[in-house]
Amino acid sequence: MSDTPSAILEIKQPKDLAAALGMVNVQIDGVWHQFPKGTRMIEACRQVGVAVPHYCYHPKLTPSGNCRMCLVQIGNPPRPAPGQEPQRDAAGYEPIIWSPRAVIACANTVSENLGISTTSELVESCQAGVMEFLLINHPLDCPICDQAGECRLQETSVGHGRGASRFVDMKVKKPKNVAIGPRIRLDDERCILCSRCIRFMDEVAGDSVLGFTQRGTHTTLTVHPGRLLDSNYSLNTVDLCPVGALTASDFRFQMRVWFLKETPSIDVNCGNGSNITLWTRENTIHRITPRRNNDVNSDWMPDSHRLNFHYIDSAERLTEPLAKAGLQHRPATWSEALQIIAPQLKTVPPEQIAIIGSARMTNEELYLTRLLATKLGTPHLALVPRFAEPDGLLIAADRNPNTTGAKLVLATEDPYAGLDAIRSAVRGGDITALIVLGEDLISDAEFTRSDLSKPTYLLLTHLLANPTAALAHLVLPAAAFSEKRGSMVNLSGRLQRLNRATALPGQAHDDCQILCDLIRAITGDEFARTSSDEIFAELAATLPAFAGLSLANISPTGIPIIDTGYQIPLLSAERARIAAGLVNG
Repeated sequence: MSDTPSAILEIKQPKDLAAALGMVNVQIDGVWHQFPKGTRMIEACRQVGVAVPHYCYHPKLTPSGNCRMCLVQIGNPPRPAPGQEPQRDAAGYEPIIWSPRAVIACANTVSENLGISTTSELVESCQAGVMEFLLINHPLDCPICDQAGECRLQETSVGHGRGASRFVDMKVKKPKNVAIGPRIRLDDERCILCSRCIRFMDEVAGDSVLGFTQRGTHTTLTVHPGRLLDSNYSLNTVDLCPVGALTASDFRFQMRVWFLKETPSIDVNCGNGSNITLWTRENTIHRITPRRNNDVNSDWMPDSHRLNFHYIDSAERLTEPLAKAGLQHRPATWSEALQIIAPQLKTVPPEQIAIIGSARMTNEELYLTRLLATKLGTPHLALVPRFAEPDGLLIAADRNPNTTGAKLVLATEDPYAGLDAIRSAVRGGDITALIVLGEDLISDAEFTRSDLSKPTYLLLTHLLANPTAALAHLVLPAAAFSEKRGSMVNLSGRLQRLNRATALPGQAHDDCQILCDLIRAITGDEFARTSSDEIFAELAATLPAFAGLSLANISPTGIPIIDTGYQIPLLSAERARIAAGLVNG
């Protein structure tokens, strides 16, 4: 055999290749594995499917070692006597001599020839002891606790607890049901001092407002004097809390979690498109929580975005088509509404028709909007921009969720460019028919009531009653983001999917269906496509950026389809902390 590097690698055993690859050999519960140097023991166990119970550890936060629940037993090969070779088994591994003491897996890293046991008698007795200490002062009110059903303490106590308490003295009483912020309530008696909330506010949110006070068994979590937990990221501490100490005022005692259905989707409040879970029951959203995506929002989301869903079930929701009769609107059927549309628009010259769409629409809806403009022959198509100050974390300056998708689907670098010209043409009387899709022009696009009184025909599709709807000749009730299926592209160029979690109320229709019906009624063309999947397939066959893709095959974390160069600030900061070895990520 030739003495080449490849030949040398061939005669080495797998364990001997680890060092060349920057890896170390580690035995976990009797099985040898390889991990990168510096990997924390708890992460190494997780990567091979071995669960290590824990409370204070979180991969996105620096380790603190508070709870001691992640104790494991470790060992190393015996040191051979001088002049002797170490003993090895058939695979080349050395035997492990186990230490008589346990170590925490969250703060210690793996090393060459390390042995880790998560099931030894020592480990099990240590975990049972830690659980007993955690439950000494914890109230036994699981049936009424708002965290019941998703409480890590409750779950872990079943597998690692004693089953009965030996503590006979009075429990230490701590503050209960304290409003420590506008959206957060604290039951300090349930706190197990894991410090997750403190570290999140310090390391991620950048607002060091939480801390511990007092000492020993009387230690309590509190806000700094004269401060409130009022950060726009405060509700992430509720997600992090492994017990029922921190609860959201908006969701507290509203619904038991085991009754709720979970639907993965994306946030539509800004261009970053944070991944979310919609928690629903009986066609009502009860809460929204962030869903992990290390390429979009990590594990977090802003409070303002997660709480912006109550309008879906508000009294302002439109639930049936409305046709204007004199100065008032009257209910109409869908067939009647579509019969009203066609003759009105067929009499208007194409150059006098304008379409104002929304970058809150899905790619499929934007594709149909572009097709509608083509069928009508109008050159006037623009979207409504929304820009505000970014927060340097997860809220982008662009408050529209699908600006990037609009650029791709409408084949333009600026889908907002024509809005000013349309507004001027409406004011000047050159636009006499206006189709508005999903936007309130008076509130969001600088149109006045006088402006919208000039067109002889104004059609609006929207979710809610609004000033523009009050002036429209025909109002068609549309779908909320939780009631539709479709795709969007975030500012960094990642294609992501909206999923339907709730049903449409009353006679409201899905936006794709409305647009298909409009095209059919106005043009008289046969237009059989109605589902988002069919429309995406046509879109993918037409636009290169979507080529070869299907709506059903978009993964839960999305697919990057273009590189825009946009960086999400929170992710950039997280990657820097990972590179510095502060967190695992």
